[in-house]
Order: sequence, then C-alpha cells, then structure tokens
Amino acid sequence: MAQLITGIHHITAMAGDSQKNIDFYAGILGLRLVKKTVNFDAPDVYHFYYGDEAGNPGSILTFFPYGGIARGRRGKGKLNTTSFSVPAASVDYWRERLMKFSITPKTPEERFGKELVMYFEDHDGLGLELVFNDNDPRPGFSYGQIPPEYAIKGFYGAEIWEEGYEQTAALLTGQMDHQLIAESGNRFRFAATDAPGNYLDILCSPDSLRGLSGGGTVHHIAFATPDRKAQEAAREKLLAMNPTPILDRNYFTSIYFREPGGVLFEVATSGPGFAIDESPAHLGEALKLPPQYEPLRAELDQSLPPVSINIEKFR
Repeated sequence: MAQLITGIHHITAMAGDSQKNIDFYAGILGLRLVKKTVNFDAPDVYHFYYGDEAGNPGSILTFFPYGGIARGRRGKGKLNTTSFSVPAASVDYWRERLMKFSITPKTPEERFGKELVMYFEDHDGLGLELVFNDNDPRPGFSYGQIPPEYAIKGFYGAEIWEEGYEQTAALLTGQMDHQLIAESGNRFRFAATDAPGNYLDILCSPDSLRGLSGGGTVHHIAFATPDRKAQEAAREKLLAMNPTPILDRNYFTSIYFREPGGVLFEVATSGPGFAIDESPAHLGEALKLPPQYEPLRAELDQSLPPVSINIEKFR
C-alpha cells in the first residue's frame, strides 16, 4: 500500500499581538508570510501562515493572534517545541542575530550525536529551536535581511511531551506510517520520511505538569497526505480515534483527532496550496477570506488590526 502520511504539513500556535507576531517571524526569523487570512471558526481573528517561498508542507508555521490572550503553560499533553532547520555554519550568525533583537538563546547542545540545537522563545513564550545541520537540501528564504547562506530552510521537527511514549508511538507506527528512527534517554524520535522537516520527538516527562492552552502554545500539528483519496484512506485507518469529517480549509482539506496523550493531530492534503488565490510572487500581501466570510470583508477590514512587514527594522 502506498504511504498515506508523508511527514509534517504544518504546525499552528496561538499568539498575542498581531504585529509583534509578524515582526518576529517575518522580520527577525525571515520566514515568508505566505497567507494572511482569518480563523475559519472565528473570523474576527487573523490566521497567519509563514513558510518557505512557496509555503511547502514541512515549512508552514501558522498563528491565531488573539490580542490580549493569557499565556499558556508548557507541559505534558502539548507540543512544546518547534524546531527549524538551518545550515551548520550559521551558529554564530543566529546567536548574534537573536541577541541583537533582545532574544537570549540557550547554549547550543548536541542531540543524538549528530545535530547541534539552540533553544529560544518568541515574545509570547513559544518554544523554538534552531537545528544546525548540513543534511537539508531545501533552499532557504528571507526577505533580504538574512543572508541566503544562513536562512531557515523549513522545519526540522517538533517535540511533544507525554506521560509515556508507548500509546502515541503505537498510533504513529501502526496507523500513521511512522517509524522509530532514534532514541536517547527519555527522547524517542519518529518519522514518516527520514529527512529534516519531518521528525517528531516524544519526550517522556511524567513529572511535568500538564500543559495549559493559551498564548505561546501550540494548538495542533498537521501531518501531510498527498491528496483527497489518500486522506480518505488515512481517515479509515484512524476511525478508532474518532476523526472529524473532512473539512475544507481552502488551501488543503483536513481531518482532526486527539492522540492518546491529548495533542490535537490533523491530517492535511498537500494541495491545492497557497497560490490558488494569489500569484506566487505576491503571496501573503492581501487579506484573503474564505467564501463564507467574503460578505463580511468591509466589517473585517475595520475590525482586524492593521499589520505590515517592515524589513528595514530587522536588517
């Protein structure tokens, strides 16, 4: 049978201030804002999508910026760290760049004997890592404020904390086409495709408090499936998890369910992608609304806070 789950599609988090979110991810980190739309379930809130130049699966970090949202808490039952892939030679560059903008990263640490990892947090407290490696052939992207040889290439992976790894591991390996590819201490790494952009680490942390949703926490992680037919087949395999019906998200279709530890999982199609309503050269420039909210455009233009990308501030 063909592989139904191919890797990570996107990760979605909750944030506070909309402009600060754009400043951090497009300005400081240099990710491309590939889509500016609204939360399909709450159209008075933006939904920002950041990624590589085309917004390919495996590079897409998205946010619901709820102004004034209370901060959440890292802990069990949460995806607590999202990691980005950057060139091995960029350690000094990124340390200095983060500190230039008053972000203090932790001292880089080796993991699995093959990768150097530097942890830091955004202004909402969202856990992030840069993984320095030369195993990623994907091109990086920046608006010009970051040299191409240092630019982020997309995700490296993600880390979830659980009471134990066994039940989630059984789901990943039994129904979601993942394999256990590495382990060290209480860290277990799984992947559907053994390449940067697709690693999911389960960290067994039974003594941790349970995580709480809020600003600076991840809402869900989405896994990629090639098309609608593969998604339907994946849903059949996941019926025991009580997945939602297939939902249209304009740029992909989705199903959602909770894994045994409580993290919200999604399976999203790789297409049609972000160029269906904007040209590739102008992704993220205009507010794009799903058809059901188009009659509210004038009202939303007035109520949503104005935002912009000012790269000159972040050179």
